[in-house]
This record gives sequence, structure tokens and C-alpha cells, in this order.
Amino acid sequence: MLKKGNKLYSILTGSCPRCHQESMYLDKNPYHLSKIFKMHEKCGHCGFKYKIEPSFFYGAMYVSYAVGIAFAVAAFVIARLFIGADLIQTFIAIVLTMIAFMPVIMRLSRNIWINIFVKYEASTKANTP
Repeated sequence: MLKKGNKLYSILTGSCPRCHQESMYLDKNPYHLSKIFKMHEKCGHCGFKYKIEPSFFYGAMYVSYAVGIAFAVAAFVIARLFIGADLIQTFIAIVLTMIAFMPVIMRLSRNIWINIFVKYEASTKANTP
């Protein structure tokens, strides 16, 4: 369903925003917390440098806030409306959801942030040294 060339593909897979050929992260699993922010310096396929400028990913904190709110609202709706939990149980469900999905939210926000500024280029060729 998701195809290369779609921004959503790069956001959900964590692949290079320019060529969509390889992962930006050294470890694809966001739950390996010691490696959650470890990224390749540049794409091995197209040579795109991921850290466009120093402190580039600080802007992802703003995106992280919005993504976190979306997860919290989803947890509220599921707990309160679908399951019928009371207010305390709903609050606990929201807190547990935020803790459980924290690594995913952090990665998603970085992926969204870099995809805002980088355009997909299908014709990007492999780097030849």
C-alpha cells in the first residue's frame, strides 16, 4: 500500500527522505533505548546528510508534542468511549500509553520533521566515490 515516493512511506519506515532506499537509523528498533537517536551520518545510497545543520532535530520537539497529544487523545477515546473506563482508569491508560509509545513518538517526530524540509527525488543515484 505504501510506496516509495510517498512522504508517509519515509515517515513510517524511517527511510532516507530523499531516496527512500535505506534507514536513517543505525538500529531500526526504537525500543533499543540506548540507540534511539543514533543515526547514520549520511545516506549510503544518495549521500544525503541527515543532520542538515547543528541542532536541526530540536524542531522535532514541537512535532513530538503534537504527535504525543494525538496518541493521548486516541488512548482517551479508546479507554473512555470504547471500553467505558472511569476517569481514573482513563488517566492511567493515557499515562501508560505515553510511556509505552515514547520511543515511537520520538522517532516519528524526527521522521516528520526531516520530511517537512526534504523532497523525494526518484532520480537520485547511488554515490560513487
